[in-house]
Amino acid sequence: MFQSIRLTLLVLGIFLLSNSCSSQDPAPDSDPKQNLNPYSLGRVGSPDNAESSTEAGLVLMGGSTDVDAAMRWMIERSGGGDFLVIRASGGDGYNDYLYDLGGLNSVETLLLNSKESANNDLVFQTIKNAEALFIAGGDQSVYLEMWEGTLVEEAIQYLIHDKKIPIGGTSAGCAIMGEFVYSGENGSIISQEALRNPFDSRLTVRKSSLINHPFLKNTITDQHFFQRSREGRLVTFMARLKSEAGEIPLKAIGVDERTAVAIDKNGIAQVLGQSYAYFLLDNLPNLQPEKMERSAPLTWSLGGEALRYKAVNQAQNLNLDLNPWEFDWDGFWYVEEGILKRN
Repeated sequence: MFQSIRLTLLVLGIFLLSNSCSSQDPAPDSDPKQNLNPYSLGRVGSPDNAESSTEAGLVLMGGSTDVDAAMRWMIERSGGGDFLVIRASGGDGYNDYLYDLGGLNSVETLLLNSKESANNDLVFQTIKNAEALFIAGGDQSVYLEMWEGTLVEEAIQYLIHDKKIPIGGTSAGCAIMGEFVYSGENGSIISQEALRNPFDSRLTVRKSSLINHPFLKNTITDQHFFQRSREGRLVTFMARLKSEAGEIPLKAIGVDERTAVAIDKNGIAQVLGQSYAYFLLDNLPNLQPEKMERSAPLTWSLGGEALRYKAVNQAQNLNLDLNPWEFDWDGFWYVEEGILKRN
């Protein structure tokens, strides 16, 4: 009899213990961390993906403090969907900042600093699900090394050409937007060094397949522009690229800090923020620089009319059509014996 009672109590204890455990511990499928992208730094807002109507657009941001108006411009064109930030270093600081601007379903940041992360299937799907994509600052040489030719590139191309969403980048994230890029893999170069020797080993410019946005065909960008006196190096980038571009006019956009260029789905650009953006156009694409040699100062004058330029700020409230690049130009930039001049 006592054995029967002991057996009954043992069975009852096991039953109560199992019920207690199941009520306190969530099932694996209910744990949100189970479904989190392994390269995610976190997501704020709804855990569910949105389905919204998007509109193509491009934001080139010059670095330093982000331009709220440009971010709101992207949010509007995202249709209130999921805003994704990708980067190869840094943290999740964009998550709360962007979500607090309002109007988004969610914001998430992915840290993609290896080929493995750039070829991850869940990363690929997360990028494709985005209604807005922003590339943070960092080191463009890392972005190009780790992301070119990977699933990240494939997903970005899908967003540009098929889903047609707003895409933006700041600093290094802006540097990789064009058909041509300054890769920076051998270290940074300043204007004086570039003008003094246009074949300096640090002056690494080339075509890129990573983003190569349709609005930036035959175009190269530069950032922190006025603040770091980068006018001369951007002109030298263009001089070096002329042989690759052939007789198609090369174009360049330099963006100051705390400033952004927002380009809508029709290729109409406006400048937002506190300072200037500079638009440069090869004025005589059929003619090469007069002197471009190793370890010798650059001369690209062509009668003082080598490059047309236009400087634009938000206060001017201009809409620039980037389809023909036919602006009311401010004048010309040119180089004589390594000295950048204007007229």
